[in-house]
Amino acid sequence: MTSHPSPHGPTGHTQGEIGTAWSAPPGGPRRSTATARDSFASGGTVFAGVLLLCGGLLAVVQAVTALAADDVYASVGSYVYELSLTGWGAIHLTLGVLAAATGTALLRGAAWARFAGILLAALSLVAQWLFLPYGPPWSVTVMAIDVFVIWSLAMLPERTGPGAP
Repeated sequence: MTSHPSPHGPTGHTQGEIGTAWSAPPGGPRRSTATARDSFASGGTVFAGVLLLCGGLLAVVQAVTALAADDVYASVGSYVYELSLTGWGAIHLTLGVLAAATGTALLRGAAWARFAGILLAALSLVAQWLFLPYGPPWSVTVMAIDVFVIWSLAMLPERTGPGAP
C-alpha cells in the first residue's frame, strides 16, 4: 500500500497550514443574510431615531424659553388657539421629553418605539402648527423634522419572523 501525502497535513485538518485563513471558521467564511431591504430599514430607523431625538431636544429648548421669559416670543393679538406661553411651554416640554426618550429607544431597537415615534411626531406637528404665530422659523424647522420622522418610520417594512423584534 502506497501512502500519498495528504493535502490536509498529518492530522487531516487544514487549520494552521500555509495558505489557509486562521480566522476563517470551519466550512469557510459565513455569508451575511442581510438584504438591501434590511439595510434600508436599519438606516431608516437610525435616521428617524436621531431626528426624533433632535426634535425632542429642540422642543425642550423651545419649552424652556417659553417658560423662562415671556418676552422672547412675539406678542400675538387675538388668536383662536391662544394659550399662555406657560401653557405652551408645558406642552412642548412634555412632548419634547417624550420624543427624545422615544428617539433613544428607537436607536436601541425597541419595537414599541416605532408606533410611539409616529404618534409623538404627529402630536408635535400639530402643536408646532398651533404655535406657529409665536415663533414661525422655529416652528417650521421642528415641523419639517416631524414630517421626516413620520415618513421615515412609516416607510419601514414590517419585520416578521425569527429576527423580528
